[in-house]
Amino acid sequence: MLLFFILGLLVHFVFFTSIFDIYFTSPLVHGMTPQFTSLPPPARRLVLFVADGLRADSLYELDENGNSRAPFIRNIIMHEGSWGISHTRVPTESRPGHVALIAGFYEDVSAVAKGWKENPVEFDSLLNESKYTWGWGSPDILSMFAKGIDTNGHAHRPSSREYKDNIKIVDAGIKEIVSMFKHFYGNDGKTAFVFTADHGMTDWGVHGAGHPSETLTPFVTWGAGIKYPQNVSTQQFEDAFLKEWKLENWKRQDINQGILPLDYLNNTDLFKAESIFTNAIQILEQFKVKMTQKKEVTLSFLFTPFKLLSESKQHNILRKARSYIKQRKYDEAISLCKELIHLALKGLSYYHTYDRFFLGITVVLGFVGWTSYASLLILKFHSNLPRGGSREVKKPSRLLQYSFVAIGVLVAFFLLIQAYPWTYYIYCLLPVPIWYAVLREFQVIQDLVASLLSCPPSHFVGYLLVSTLGIEVLVLSFFYRYMLTAGLIAFAGWPFITQLWTRAKRTSLNWIFFSLLLAVFPLMPVVGRKPDISLVMTAGLLVLLLSLFVVASLTKRKDSFVNEELLLHLLQMLSMVLSMYVVYSTDNSLLKKQGLPLINQIISWIILASSFVLPLLSPPILFERLFSILLSLMSTYILLSRGYEALFPLVLSCLMFAWIHMEQETLQQSGVSCKQKINSIQFIYNTDLTQFRQLCLDDIRRAFFLVFFLVTAFFGTGNIASVNSFDVTSVYCFLTVFSPFIMGALMMWKILIPFVLVMCAFEAVQLTTQLSSKGLFLMVLVISDIMALHFFFLVRDYGSWLDIGTSISHYVIVMSMTMVLVFLNGLAQLLTTKKLTLCGKPKSHLI
Repeated sequence: MLLFFILGLLVHFVFFTSIFDIYFTSPLVHGMTPQFTSLPPPARRLVLFVADGLRADSLYELDENGNSRAPFIRNIIMHEGSWGISHTRVPTESRPGHVALIAGFYEDVSAVAKGWKENPVEFDSLLNESKYTWGWGSPDILSMFAKGIDTNGHAHRPSSREYKDNIKIVDAGIKEIVSMFKHFYGNDGKTAFVFTADHGMTDWGVHGAGHPSETLTPFVTWGAGIKYPQNVSTQQFEDAFLKEWKLENWKRQDINQGILPLDYLNNTDLFKAESIFTNAIQILEQFKVKMTQKKEVTLSFLFTPFKLLSESKQHNILRKARSYIKQRKYDEAISLCKELIHLALKGLSYYHTYDRFFLGITVVLGFVGWTSYASLLILKFHSNLPRGGSREVKKPSRLLQYSFVAIGVLVAFFLLIQAYPWTYYIYCLLPVPIWYAVLREFQVIQDLVASLLSCPPSHFVGYLLVSTLGIEVLVLSFFYRYMLTAGLIAFAGWPFITQLWTRAKRTSLNWIFFSLLLAVFPLMPVVGRKPDISLVMTAGLLVLLLSLFVVASLTKRKDSFVNEELLLHLLQMLSMVLSMYVVYSTDNSLLKKQGLPLINQIISWIILASSFVLPLLSPPILFERLFSILLSLMSTYILLSRGYEALFPLVLSCLMFAWIHMEQETLQQSGVSCKQKINSIQFIYNTDLTQFRQLCLDDIRRAFFLVFFLVTAFFGTGNIASVNSFDVTSVYCFLTVFSPFIMGALMMWKILIPFVLVMCAFEAVQLTTQLSSKGLFLMVLVISDIMALHFFFLVRDYGSWLDIGTSISHYVIVMSMTMVLVFLNGLAQLLTTKKLTLCGKPKSHLI
């Protein structure tokens, strides 16, 4: 099993890294001849102002008194220059925004591996193509471009007084700098000024996605070569911004990044036509270099050129455009150049993704082979599959060995003659030994086929449809949280399709109630958008009320554990009360701008540390230990909550308690004898392997339930795959000074708490149903790999940071699910089986 786990780790690592060769290689091209316009430029210098994280509405709108927060910029719009809205491209992050502004291309998607902080490939920009360049600004922005944060918005949010007052400071600073430039150059009229922003910001103080508040930024330009304000009577736009901003009579000209804004230029039609002609040739040169590079490393009979832009069509468009310019048909020339740019960009994308289908096929072959092999191991070692042949392990035939060796040699030779990079050898050769391992288990395959043929077709089709539906619901839940609601509602109907409703009505009612209650959470908004401390207090009070019932039941017991348990529960209840006090007082203190009280910070860290120790002091009796774990983890979760999510672990745990009872009833219904009553079962660490049974069809459902509950733990209150789902204020009980590592660790622990609660409950399910953890591991591996294959095709290399990052995160989550499962299983075993004593030797609770 250890060898299989190590090999599985390596295989999954290869599958994961493959997406960066398939989807995230740099599209930038080098080796083109520089192109220039022969006509003299209207300006000798450019001054670019970039307000990091400034929204368009925040700049243009008037305050409550009808005055502009940026009077200097407002005066420019009305008397000196042109203005509009810049529809920025996503990802709306600082570096991609600045790259688009100064280099004229959208951020290299391969930079996602570096968190959009550094481009992996060198590129030309205004900085290195200008004779002299000076830059002033925030060190975290300038350092991004040193080779070769908008903090106000994050801290106070765009609707705050601090954010809006900061606009006044920016406006005054621009006015001063403009005055200095004009004075220094003697008002020579050769300076062009541009004021814009790299991205906007949401109402809750984050950016990175494609919300209009993030993509709509201001664009104001004036000076040499720029048109003066144009008064108009009517303007047609889909939005109502002009009326809101009282700018209906000043012509608004919106721009999109990457398109030359000819309407802004105060120059001749000849200059505009020549400029866009040069731009078209620049992009065409990139297309030619990219095509040549791909043609040189591809066998001639396999090479398929981009048919929409053949050499003859290139020459034809260029000839016509030049002819139109000579005939002074500038509009026709500009139109042709735009068409050429469009085709060249499509061609660049075609050659950039030329090998994507080939690599995708090889990775899919590896995925399917690995999943098949894991399924065969389950059938071979953990099931009661009828065996038609001998159980002796036979050596594979020499023909099979030689065949796969020959296939491997042919694949390697094919890659060698086309000069593919070394990583391609790994992706293409990996399926060979995997499928060899699959075919070695030919006897198991025969037994499986014989078993399926003996099964009624309706049963097989039914199992297949249910399995497919279950997998698809899991996949869709990553995108649409309400699919978790649909799944939980379906779970609530489980007792009715079995005999559980007639055998155990009370248990079934608990299962139905908490399934439906938990189903409400995925329908709620993502956490962090609208904090509500009253809901956090409600969650704490419910836990305290539940604790009182447990304490009352303990006083009726007469055994050696009672006094110890009573003391422990009182300590945990005190911890919960302190958590509630810290959350309430910290929130009040921050509202009054008084910061985080030191005593609150100390108490928070003590509660966090104690949450790992207090559960180990309780006896390892099943429900007593599980409730102790819930109390301790809830104390920490309360400290990290800002709204309704505080109720989530409590409802989830109640459903987990009901699940344990339901599985015990299911096992008894199937005829498996249970040696102990569920209330007397103790968690044990060194388990006798003979206690485990072979897997049955119902265990597939248990494995599916586990995966479903783990996904619910991830997405029940938000989307952890999105950076926009994190609210930094949730860690303010622990620290308020910005510290990415500590804040990230605290938020990650908040995410893992529901996960740990599910795993601890499943430890109880495994124990009560005598389920082998190895067999479970393999079943979860198969389910997660089938899901991963879905997400492999859903990885995106275009769109917002949110779209790209989320697609990668989804793939990583399912790829690493089994590895995370091993880690959390160990943590759950530690929390459920270990016993600490305050004095004397630890007691043994092994059965």
